[in-house]
Amino acid sequence: MSPHEPQTPQPPAPPDRAAGALLLCRAEPEAVGPVARLLRERMLLARAGPRWSVLVPEGKPWLHGGEPVGRVLTGWATALAVGAPWPVLALWWDADHGGCILASGFRRPVGYEWLANGTPVGEAEAMRALAARLGLDPVLDLQSLDVLTKPDSDADARARLRGLLAVLTRAGVALPAGLTPGEPADRLREAALARPDAQPLEWSGWRHAVRAELDVVERGSLGPWLPWAGTSRARALALAQVTAGLPLTAWGVRRHSGGWIAAGALLVAHGALGLAYDLMRPRD
Repeated sequence: MSPHEPQTPQPPAPPDRAAGALLLCRAEPEAVGPVARLLRERMLLARAGPRWSVLVPEGKPWLHGGEPVGRVLTGWATALAVGAPWPVLALWWDADHGGCILASGFRRPVGYEWLANGTPVGEAEAMRALAARLGLDPVLDLQSLDVLTKPDSDADARARLRGLLAVLTRAGVALPAGLTPGEPADRLREAALARPDAQPLEWSGWRHAVRAELDVVERGSLGPWLPWAGTSRARALALAQVTAGLPLTAWGVRRHSGGWIAAGALLVAHGALGLAYDLMRPRD
């Protein structure tokens, strides 16, 4: 084709209805809920073991925006982790791949990926970083994780994710029945709705978000870690979140990445709320 001839636009890729995702947070549900609401995504929240919670996305932005589920989950996990003192582990899968992403604080997220047939395509260093950041046993647990990075003709991507969860059970993870990696998003949502402790999370406006965060502070769930704890260190953290969030949001807009836009927007929102805490806090 001549470089001067107009090129026929390529049709958009068909939606991947096999895709699904889970977000594991190392915190109690009452601490996760206020932070997760700032993502402005519909999710279901449930307990997933002692000191663990699981978020099940109700929406499926990867079906509509053409953005891979792994990239969306990277943005969401990063956004949740930078606004809280606990790590977030995202498990995701689609028709061709499966993987995990660990985000903790302002550190660079680490992740690992397998092809649908279970072929490892990640770096073993990522698994070592995951084990270290989650405080797993540096010998026994790391050996189990290392097995997941080796070829195995009998293990597909779904089996690899189940193997990862088996290691995490020793750290207290206990996913509710039906929340199985590899299941479509709609089936995960049905399983989460069947849980008596499942909480729907929806965006209900900034006033509700601020009051919910203040309730968490007053109950002591996050205490001094939150940006509006009133200390100079907390104010510095809030300023750092705004400073990091603005360029991250702009980068996400340029890349048409909804996940990274959400991450940047949550950073800005979390930091801005922290800086405005003294003005917005209800007075007795």
